[in-house]
Amino acid sequence: MIENQIIRPAQVIGPLGEPLTVDSLPAPSTTRWVVRRKAEVVAAVNGGLLSVDDVCARYGLTVEEFAGWQRAIDRSGMPGLRVTRIQHYKSLYERQQKY
Repeated sequence: MIENQIIRPAQVIGPLGEPLTVDSLPAPSTTRWVVRRKAEVVAAVNGGLLSVDDVCARYGLTVEEFAGWQRAIDRSGMPGLRVTRIQHYKSLYERQQKY
């Protein structure tokens, strides 16, 4: 039965270098997603604190929406999560891929 249990860390390092725990993550009722909150949730999943399914259920996100956050961080870091700059970073990434 031990082999079926998932071992999760008690904390992971957040996007700003601070320790993140499940209790320090944004509240499940969060509706205003600023860059820092998105980055914290992505860091929690990348560090194994929560699974993608846990995050989607906890925050009412779709898998595609969360995957978009992950892609934005992978491509452009935290600035890529800014809603006002999505198109800029998307075109910048596409130009980089051409060359």
